[in-house]
Amino acid sequence: MEVYLVRHTETVCEKGICYGQADVVLREPYLQEFEKIKQQLSLQEKIPVFSSPLKRCTLLADFLSNSDFQTDARLMEMHFGDWELQPWDTIPKEPLNKWMQDFVSVQVPHGESFVLLYERVLSFIEDLKKKNIKKNLIITHAGVIRSFLCYQQKLPLQDAFQNKCNFGEVFKIILK
Repeated sequence: MEVYLVRHTETVCEKGICYGQADVVLREPYLQEFEKIKQQLSLQEKIPVFSSPLKRCTLLADFLSNSDFQTDARLMEMHFGDWELQPWDTIPKEPLNKWMQDFVSVQVPHGESFVLLYERVLSFIEDLKKKNIKKNLIITHAGVIRSFLCYQQKLPLQDAFQNKCNFGEVFKIILK
């Protein structure tokens, strides 16, 4: 199965702000960025489109699919709980250091660990495989894309960040 993974375009959040499931808006001029993504995809036929329900993804999904897409909460970014919308440098050092030493299994206070995010994505992948779709497009977030890539590349989760994932970047993978 061909899967096109697209990360949403840049948000209005300043660098250094922790955000995951906060529903932040896109930085203008995002429509120009959407056009670049559309040209890069250059899909000749109509394919199923899935999206995170967060607005920074649904705007792009709507643009690329002419409003014909499905949202799935399993495609949302990692939930950063108490840290959402906080500057990274104001997060209490003890829990932050504990999480940074083992982001895979240490859960953010009132949020998720990376393994919980990965399990959500794995559930989505398994359901997608059952649908027997040859090609699809998924509009989502960096953490979700890194989870897909870890799955596809059989990469240990602690190595997920070796996969760079820029705003508006398109990844084409084959899932078996």
